[in-house]
Amino acid sequence: MPKDSDQCEGGDKEAKDERRQEASEETVRKRVRTNTPSPHRGNTPQASPPRFVSVEELMETAKGVTNMALAHEIMVNQAFQVKPTELPEGSLERRVKEIMHKAFWDCLEAQLKEEPPSYGHAIKLLAEIKEALLSFLLPGHGRLRSRIDEVLDLPLIQQQAENGALDIGRLSQFIVGMMGSLCAPCRDEDINKLKEITDIVPLLKAIFSVLDLMKVDMANFALSSIRPHLMQQSVEYERNKFQEFLEKQPNALDYTEKWLEETVKCLKESEAAGCSAASPDSHLPLNVHNHAYLRLLRWDHASDPFPETVLMDQVRFQEMQQEADQLVLLSSVLLIVYTTAGEAISGLPGLMDTLKHTVSVMLADMHSPSFSLQEALATVGEKLCVELSQCLSQHGFSPFSADRSSTLKGQISATVQPDNKVRKLMESRVQSYLLASLESSQHQTPPPLPGGLVPVSRELKELAVRFSRLVNFNKLVFSPFYQKILQEILTSGEVPSKET
Repeated sequence: MPKDSDQCEGGDKEAKDERRQEASEETVRKRVRTNTPSPHRGNTPQASPPRFVSVEELMETAKGVTNMALAHEIMVNQAFQVKPTELPEGSLERRVKEIMHKAFWDCLEAQLKEEPPSYGHAIKLLAEIKEALLSFLLPGHGRLRSRIDEVLDLPLIQQQAENGALDIGRLSQFIVGMMGSLCAPCRDEDINKLKEITDIVPLLKAIFSVLDLMKVDMANFALSSIRPHLMQQSVEYERNKFQEFLEKQPNALDYTEKWLEETVKCLKESEAAGCSAASPDSHLPLNVHNHAYLRLLRWDHASDPFPETVLMDQVRFQEMQQEADQLVLLSSVLLIVYTTAGEAISGLPGLMDTLKHTVSVMLADMHSPSFSLQEALATVGEKLCVELSQCLSQHGFSPFSADRSSTLKGQISATVQPDNKVRKLMESRVQSYLLASLESSQHQTPPPLPGGLVPVSRELKELAVRFSRLVNFNKLVFSPFYQKILQEILTSGEVPSKET
């Protein structure tokens, strides 16, 4: 493996990715349901008559959807990585594995202590190590391949063992040196630890542990290398798998239809009310798509079933929704502060970052079940008043008066209400920016940032990039299904179904 490949990620991020993937697959499995009419469809005729399916068909369908979920995760999650298998602590499987491994290494140690030593187990281990080292080589590594074949010549090693001339220590040193040449940079520390081990059995045991990690590194390196070439194949694969799923479960697009129908209805209502957000092209399929995806960032996950086509990304959309909510509240509080404090604090170096950090820390857990937003906002108001007074005093301004402090605290606490004017304004601007990001993603030109969002511009732009990437991939996969559904919806409503 090339030494300059970057293949290490933080443990927290890996754990988060693993939880997301597990949640996605479990959600998919729960939604593989029998062919009964959807409760959200009322008396609407079904596209296909109900039919019975066997348990085998359901199991095969679940397997196909699980494979599709894995392929999908690889494409949309840029941080996706293969991870070593870890059996649960205290489980029977782990206990059995530990007992078997201990028995093997104890047997090896006993063989090497015999007079003369017996090398049966050791030679088998050397053969496995040789195979692992050769698997790490790239086509251009001819010299390394020859060197491995030369030093780890198994027939020669067998002869040396039979003649009492086998030097396991020398071979182990060669193996460690070769591993150091082939490993990823993140394994350098592990290789250095191997060099410090002098006893043969502990060294061989440690070598196998590091080799297992190197195999995972190689898999991740290969994954990152081929990901750019997998896009079209992945799109076709997911589309075909979903089509197979749909053939076995004809009502598997019920919630998707409902999602698109309600989006069209919302656009019609906005147009009728003369809303500025409703454009003359608001009923064009592309525009309906974009507004539909934007609605996923305001979804009631507790009561509304998620559309089937985006079900694998429900956890991911939910996390983006929470990020957007936090940015709305953060920008609302900062806007209130700068509006209340006036020109005295505008332009003061570092103040915005200080205030932003304070608010961000206090709102970091705002979506946890035990979090009290009202108490947090009250604490935010107290802290910001203290920081503002200190900053104003340092720059020669009069400190905050009691009246201004009371007003600021009250306005910050008022943002706890979803219908608060400032909060609704910032929510509208965040939503507008994300919608504009979807509309401009085809042209690779980021939209202008609405007023009041400069303090959170970096976080908002990062969110918009991830949101657009996820939405665009979903469009590529499911566009044939969406087009058919929207054509029926728009035609039935006598709305032009002109494509863009």
